Amino acid sequence: MLLTRLVSALSGTAIGKRLLWRGWYQFLAVRYRDPRWTFMNYGYRSPEIPEPPLPPAAEPDRSCIQLYDVVARGVPLAGRELLEVGCGRGGGAAYVTRALGPRRLVAVDLSPGAIALCRRHFREPNLSFQVGDAERLPFGDASFDAVLNVESSHCYPHFDVFLREVRRVLRPGGHFLYADFRPQEEVAGWRAALASTFTIAGERDLRPGVVAALDADDAHKRDLIRTLVDRPLLGIFREFAALRGSALNDALRRGDFDYRAFVLTAA
Repeated sequence: MLLTRLVSALSGTAIGKRLLWRGWYQFLAVRYRDPRWTFMNYGYRSPEIPEPPLPPAAEPDRSCIQLYDVVARGVPLAGRELLEVGCGRGGGAAYVTRALGPRRLVAVDLSPGAIALCRRHFREPNLSFQVGDAERLPFGDASFDAVLNVESSHCYPHFDVFLREVRRVLRPGGHFLYADFRPQEEVAGWRAALASTFTIAGERDLRPGVVAALDADDAHKRDLIRTLVDRPLLGIFREFAALRGSALNDALRRGDFDYRAFVLTAA
């Protein structure tokens, strides 16, 4: 109860929100370095899309990989220069680099610990990782053909500032490939914010496929949490992973939260 109140208080201000999420992801990167844990999204499963072929070692991460796949294939990326904002533990950036063939992919995250993990686990020749703030991207204007952001922006204190930064680093005609979730009552304002900075070239409702992925992966996630996580943190991790019975799982299942993907174009 005390922890819940602390999280709620910190989330109420921009500074508190930044400290909360940076501290949380830094803690995860430093405390849990297991190379099996390279994704932190809720995944995607749908009979409407073909499942990409994966090596056997990647099968436990299929849902998470498929979320990246469905978002990143919004436009062709072969030969392009791509930035991922909020790369987490690096699994998505590594998959996109191998599967979609960008000429260069730069992946940034606010957590120095997460970037250290990424550099340790992934050494693709055209993939690099660096510490970077989504609201102050460390790149010049018009540096990239496309920007990718998957299930990360709900952590950002100033969403409008993030959008302006993405627009700034994109070349004219570049694309922002974006997916995240929001409470249903915020969706209209969310979409309006996107439309005020970009042209919405495509939009998909991913919620049913995300719920299907949560169902498909529930047992595996529970086993992994029991294996890796310190006992006092088990409850927090069950909520963080959106396991069955968690508040976010229930909200997504009921439709109280929406999960959408967008293809956005810079003028």
